[in-house]
Amino acid sequence: MNTLDSTLKGGVPHRTRARRRHSAFSPARLGIYAFLLTAAAFFLLPLYVMLVTSVKPMSEIRLGNLLGLPMHFTLDAWSAAWRSACTGLDCNGIRVGFWNSVRIVAPSTVLSIMVGAVNGYALSFWRPRGAGPLFGVLLVGAFIPIQVMVYPLVHVLASVHLFSSLPGIVLIHTIFGMPVMTLLFRNYYASIPQELFKAARIDGGSFWRIFFQLMLPMSTPIIVVALIMQVTNIWNDFVLGLVFAGTKNLPMTVQLNNIINTTTGERLYNVNMAATILTSMVPLAVYFISGRWFVRGIASGAVKG
Repeated sequence: MNTLDSTLKGGVPHRTRARRRHSAFSPARLGIYAFLLTAAAFFLLPLYVMLVTSVKPMSEIRLGNLLGLPMHFTLDAWSAAWRSACTGLDCNGIRVGFWNSVRIVAPSTVLSIMVGAVNGYALSFWRPRGAGPLFGVLLVGAFIPIQVMVYPLVHVLASVHLFSSLPGIVLIHTIFGMPVMTLLFRNYYASIPQELFKAARIDGGSFWRIFFQLMLPMSTPIIVVALIMQVTNIWNDFVLGLVFAGTKNLPMTVQLNNIINTTTGERLYNVNMAATILTSMVPLAVYFISGRWFVRGIASGAVKG
């Protein structure tokens, strides 16, 4: 009777509450927690080793206690990695590669997103002649390995005097980013009701006016997704930067490889770890700061169509 009264009054029976408390510690839930903790440890352990090693002096690192906390905390390795680490014969640190990467990433990201947005807008609403085959070609281009096209692109850029230059590597990243960006924006615009576009056309809107005044203000979620993807992909690139950037514009990833593989003198593991963390800080910061915007953009239609 008490159970029936509590149920009729909107309360939860005692047995139901007890069952809910026990379900929080069910074997299935404990297994999920164990898997998540194991996966987190698997991915965080290398980061822990890198951080701990980067703040140890070499005298402690030689003792071989890889997981031990530093007995003498020091940031000398970080300063050396940024200012004086040797990338071959040049000993100006990884900061040279950092600013080279900034000069490469900024224009490459903006141009590839702009081209992808215009292509996606045109393929979604205006349907020019041959739009279907063109979209298919762009999709195929997104899955062709980079290594297959390196040799022809070297000849093409050399013929127009853009090989081993900053404009050349920016153009390369724009070309390789265009298929994925077109796919993202085309699918996003395809999820927008056609009635908005038709109403703008009836009001006399032109191609560019509709794009800038109607479509672009609605594209913030997908622009954030594209921004995160392009910044991380271009920043982490190694092959294209090594081949097309030239010795004066080598990105941070190439400079990191040169620091780690420099064999002159003693191998400084703390400096190598500090340089590795410095190289990965920009993509990590982008994900941590914009992660929720990335999920929101995906949920807003980035994979629809």
